[in-house]
Amino acid sequence: MTAISAADVIVELDATIAGSSSERCVRMLRRIVELLVAENSRLQEPHVGLLDDVLVRLIARIAPATLVELSTALADLRAAPRTTLRRLASCADAAIAVPVLRQSPALSPRDLMEIAASSSESHLLAIADRREIENALTDVLLQRGSSKVCLALIGNPAAGFSEVGYSILIGKAEQDDEITKALALRPGTPDMVIRALLSASPRAATVTNTDARPSAFSGATTSSEMPVTVNRPWDAEYAAARPEIVSLNRAGKLNDSTVNRFAIRSETANLYTALSVLSGAPVEVVELVMAESDCEGLVMACRASRLNWQTTLAILNNRGPRPSFGERERAQELFEKLHLSTSQWSPFVGEKSPRAPTTALRNRERDDEIRWP
Repeated sequence: MTAISAADVIVELDATIAGSSSERCVRMLRRIVELLVAENSRLQEPHVGLLDDVLVRLIARIAPATLVELSTALADLRAAPRTTLRRLASCADAAIAVPVLRQSPALSPRDLMEIAASSSESHLLAIADRREIENALTDVLLQRGSSKVCLALIGNPAAGFSEVGYSILIGKAEQDDEITKALALRPGTPDMVIRALLSASPRAATVTNTDARPSAFSGATTSSEMPVTVNRPWDAEYAAARPEIVSLNRAGKLNDSTVNRFAIRSETANLYTALSVLSGAPVEVVELVMAESDCEGLVMACRASRLNWQTTLAILNNRGPRPSFGERERAQELFEKLHLSTSQWSPFVGEKSPRAPTTALRNRERDDEIRWP
């Protein structure tokens, strides 16, 4: 008896498929899918590999609408035909690729990174919705994706962010208010990122001797939609305040009680300098958030400074017209949503000049002992 080689079988299989009608190819494909689904827990890898070879040859003869059905049917399978899955996931037609990209546990991180490096936004959004996303994959998605992709990742609790990923987001947040707000409100966002967001975000404000900028947050939460008018302390007042604030901070006495007293007594230079030192943001940013028409930037600065709600409320009440009851409730809700990480860190001490966000993340100041999760 003459032995039949694998190559002969493949040639015969190709000839059979080539000579079959589209309808027969569809019937063959559906029978294979039924077998994969019904026997998925029993099929061994060699069996799945054999079916994979057949599927790869069939899908070249199948219409897009049927391929969408195939993608949906295979998306949840653990014992899955990997080559077929990669073909479907890499398809330029997003309707075919999305079910597999979003759900398939059989796609490796390397598969996903290769697809993310060259595919459309629809493909990136599908990957951003996965139940598990490694940091390296997140970095690729953030580098290539639009704001919509970034927001999808921020909103996905399964997405992990590396130091590089946070740097990319902070850079994009400079031009996108929604990214700023979503990242600030995301549970587990590290303190260092919150402070970098505060420093990097564009804001609208009317401050004496300070230019107005576009707002970093949408939706006013104060009684007026007009910016709050505040008087900027003179440079000499800042110069006099800084040594005292730095000394208090070094002694561990720059706390809620001290900052609360600054707010109640309207010691503006002391208050602004204290917020700058505690949050790590330049004092110019503190001036801007104090004068914003909404209170979100100021609440963010207070939370980044590790101040409690009572101190934050004292600052809100003494910066201008007192907020209404409803406005205070909204501000407190925002305050409580701003989850800071539980990393061990020491508050900033001494002079600190504004830095680019990526530099702030890559280089730790000698007085900042922040450990990334």
